Amino acid sequence: MPFRNRVDAGKQLAGVLSRYKDEHPIVLALPRGGVPVGAEIARALNAPLDLLLVRKIGVPFHSELAMGAVVDGSAPLVVRNEDVIRLARVSEAEFAAIRDHELEEIKRRRARYVGNRSHPDLKGRVVIVVDDGIATGATTRAALRAVRKQEPNRLILAVPVAPTSTLEALAKEADEIICLEDYESFGAVGAYYQDFGQTSDEEVAALLAGSGGEASPARAGAH
Repeated sequence: MPFRNRVDAGKQLAGVLSRYKDEHPIVLALPRGGVPVGAEIARALNAPLDLLLVRKIGVPFHSELAMGAVVDGSAPLVVRNEDVIRLARVSEAEFAAIRDHELEEIKRRRARYVGNRSHPDLKGRVVIVVDDGIATGATTRAALRAVRKQEPNRLILAVPVAPTSTLEALAKEADEIICLEDYESFGAVGAYYQDFGQTSDEEVAALLAGSGGEASPARAGAH
């Protein structure tokens, strides 16, 4: 297996990303598993670390079936899957109710993980979006689109492992994709780690609280 654990994966990615250190990037990690990976990258690049929270908007009678997604941000982005909404005959009122519920969950999680720190200002910055791996890419696509709307100077997706086909499908969503290992026949992300134990809420909060990095509008004052 190519990675001992998420910390090892983060260190390997940090080595590839070191060329961006002088560009003062911002690292955004998808919790929970992406945070230990992102923390290693942020530490190596002396960059601020923040969260990129994404919640699936599930069909009322089958919550695992995504009819959309909502992404955390100063102006949260809602992505709709119109085909699923139509086929499942979901009304606008039903969609709005579930969307609002997921937005509340995002607010709850952000408060738990980072307290009342403000969202980072991404405009004109180099932004590195990090996760511990990608499967279908639906969540990652929504996350990248939300970041793109905030007008970063350069948007980079950095992951340890992903299916080759998913990377190809995401190619237009980022300016650069860095993936250490990709496979035509994939399976589950955890299969590429010796230790893929669940990352706890407490670990996420501790990593964020201990992240260093440059002073920036996102990390000054109330941040």
